[in-house]
Amino acid sequence: RLKGSPGPEPEAYHGQTPSPSPGPLPRQSNPSHLQTPLSPLTKLSLLVPTASKGQMMEERANLMHMMKLSIKVLLQSALSLGRSLDADHAPLQQFFVVMEHCLKHGLKVKKSFIGQNKSFFGPLELVEKLCPEASDIATSVRNLPELKTAVGRGRAWLYLALMQKKLADYLKVLIDNKHLLSEFYEPEALMMEEEGMVIVGLLVGLNVLDANLCLKGEDLDSQVGVIDFSLYLKDVQDLDSGREHERITDVLDQKNYVEELNRHLSCTVGDLQTKIDGLEKTNSKLQEELSAATDRICSLQEEQQQLREQNELIRERSEKSVEITKQDTKVELETYKQTRQGLDEMYSDVWKQLKEEKKVRLELEKELELQIGMKTEMEIAMKLLEKDTHEKQDTLVALRQQLEEVKAINLQMFHKVQNAENTLQQKNEAIASFEGKTNQVMSSMKQMEERLQQAERARQGAEERSHKVQQELSGRVSALQLQLAQLRDQCSGLEKELKSEKEQRQALQRELQREKDTSCLLQTELQQVEGLKKELRELQDEKAELRKVCEEQEQALQEMGLHLSQSKLKMEDIKEVNKALKGHTWLKDDEATHCKQCEKEFSISRRKHHCRNCGHIFCNTCSSNELALPSYPKPVRVCDSCHTLLLQRCSSTAS
Repeated sequence: RLKGSPGPEPEAYHGQTPSPSPGPLPRQSNPSHLQTPLSPLTKLSLLVPTASKGQMMEERANLMHMMKLSIKVLLQSALSLGRSLDADHAPLQQFFVVMEHCLKHGLKVKKSFIGQNKSFFGPLELVEKLCPEASDIATSVRNLPELKTAVGRGRAWLYLALMQKKLADYLKVLIDNKHLLSEFYEPEALMMEEEGMVIVGLLVGLNVLDANLCLKGEDLDSQVGVIDFSLYLKDVQDLDSGREHERITDVLDQKNYVEELNRHLSCTVGDLQTKIDGLEKTNSKLQEELSAATDRICSLQEEQQQLREQNELIRERSEKSVEITKQDTKVELETYKQTRQGLDEMYSDVWKQLKEEKKVRLELEKELELQIGMKTEMEIAMKLLEKDTHEKQDTLVALRQQLEEVKAINLQMFHKVQNAENTLQQKNEAIASFEGKTNQVMSSMKQMEERLQQAERARQGAEERSHKVQQELSGRVSALQLQLAQLRDQCSGLEKELKSEKEQRQALQRELQREKDTSCLLQTELQQVEGLKKELRELQDEKAELRKVCEEQEQALQEMGLHLSQSKLKMEDIKEVNKALKGHTWLKDDEATHCKQCEKEFSISRRKHHCRNCGHIFCNTCSSNELALPSYPKPVRVCDSCHTLLLQRCSSTAS
């Protein structure tokens, strides 16, 4: 429905859309004073549920145009009011009405026992599941006792999202998950098409505004969503006033840009702190692994000592056997001198045994040399690992110092920005006051000039009258002289008034010069502000350099991770060497889930036990035997199969 007066001014032009899903506007022959380039949503009847695709496309286009207009008018009005808005602000109310129409477009009707339900609060509840930050809004809306319908809750949700400056983010999350929105919207709805993403992009501009909305005491359930088109029809003079606000918006946009940069820097600092914590954890793990390696090296040294003792015993035995053989040869030489052939044979046998024992001795010495070389290599590897750990600790200390310096620089930049903003506000107020004074002085100057013109006109009229009277009445000279004296008195009074007005004019000119001087001072201050802007740019360059330093630090951390991985590989190599020295593979607890002999599953009652001979894992019943092994000084747990094999070996050697 259109309501408007036939006058030339289009300010009284109102439009109302009572239907929740407006249809396309039919073309009508409107008069010239009501023709506008907009496409207003004016259709009284409700749309039929089975609307065609063309109608849905026209509705989406109209809603998108209305959203653009409402956001543009809201931003312009907010700039004039200082970017802070209340609930009574008319453009803000109209924005919420248009937003409600956009969310209602293409909603599916849910039928129940009571009747049909068609509310846009259902899709908004999905934001709580997709974005946990919106849980506070949903809980606060549900806890409001004044809201009794789903429409009122949806309006309250929109109010709170706009106050949080996250309305665009929440709607973007909804549009990215269209498979969830398909339960609430038809496939040709605005939220399911590309126009939804365009509207989300337009809503990002509202993050500049500060909305102070009070939900208590407002009847959000019974409000009627009517669009007032008078707010979107502007005069030509309003376009000139918008250019004056562009300068203010540029400064405020720069402020918001600096705030966003600070927020990104704080996020990067948090990421660096998390990385440092991870590195500290890895260092602690490496220290634990080093302690375990040292323990293993100590055990290997003990085993080497045991091997040395065994080698000494073998040497003593070999020497004893050699002495026994020598004694036997002497006895045989004394007793069997006659039988030289038998002695020669016995001598050859003894000689062969000596050669074999010498070979055995050489082999044992080679094995000892190999073990000594392995021990030296293990000691060198341990020293290298200790050096790596010390270097990594030094780099961590340097990184922490650099992070503290970055935090101090960020704080200094934040204080400088705040000081610059305060000085800008003060100077803008001074400029406004001086402009008001100059306007007053100019108005007073215009009034004085008008008075001077009137006085000169009166003087000229009096002189013309005097000349006419002298020509016509030459006989009345005396009367005319009296009248001339009166006129001279009047002229003298007028001249005095002129002199006083001239003095006032000179005083006003002096004041104007003073104000010009003050304006020059203000211009110099503006130049100083530009210098501050340059300083801000330099600070931004410093921020970029700091970012580069942070990236280099991240590369250093990556290199440290590579060094750590290399050290881990070295540790694994050391473990493999230890396994080779032991001669058997030592299974891990995680690798075995069943006993190798009885194949029963391990549990709390049936625990795992390693066999010290073969390294496999058995249960208690299958590994209850104990024997003294050459690598262990005391009797150790052994499985049943190894126990029988070792007993057989002992019996064979004894026999």
